[in-house]
Amino acid sequence: MIAIQEAAAFLRGIRRRMRSGELSREPLRLLRLEVTPDNILCEYLVRPPDAWDCELPARMREENRTHQALRDALKMRELLFGAFRGIQTAKLSAFREDENGELELVMTGAVTREDEAPPRIASLVMRAKLCGFRFLLMDGALKAIA
Repeated sequence: MIAIQEAAAFLRGIRRRMRSGELSREPLRLLRLEVTPDNILCEYLVRPPDAWDCELPARMREENRTHQALRDALKMRELLFGAFRGIQTAKLSAFREDENGELELVMTGAVTREDEAPPRIASLVMRAKLCGFRFLLMDGALKAIA
C-alpha cells in the first residue's frame, strides 16, 4: 500500500512541478513507471522544442531542447527520491520522437540516492554526469544512444 501512495505522490509531483519547463511550455510525458521493492524504472519522453522557438536558428533550438532535457532529468531524479523514500537506486531513460514518430533513446541513468552533484558545479552537463546520467552531446544537441 505504501508503494501505491509513493507512486501517487510522484505522479502528482510530475503533474505539478513538471507541467511546463523553463525552456519549453510543453508538458513532460511519462511513458512507463515500474516500482519494485528495491528499484525503480522510469521512462519518459523529453519535451519537444517550444513552438515559439521556430524562429530561432536550428542550433540554438537544439541547445534549448538539450538544456531542458538535462534540467528535466535532474528534476526527475529529485522527484523520484523524494517520493520513494525507501528506494536507493533508480534507472531513468529519456526518449524523443524522431521525424517518423519512432522513439529513440537519448539519455539513460542508473542513479543512486547518494550521487549528488556538489552545488558549486555550475555546468548543467557536468551536474547530470555526476548524478549518473549517460548521454551523447554533439554540437550542443543530444544524439541518440546506440
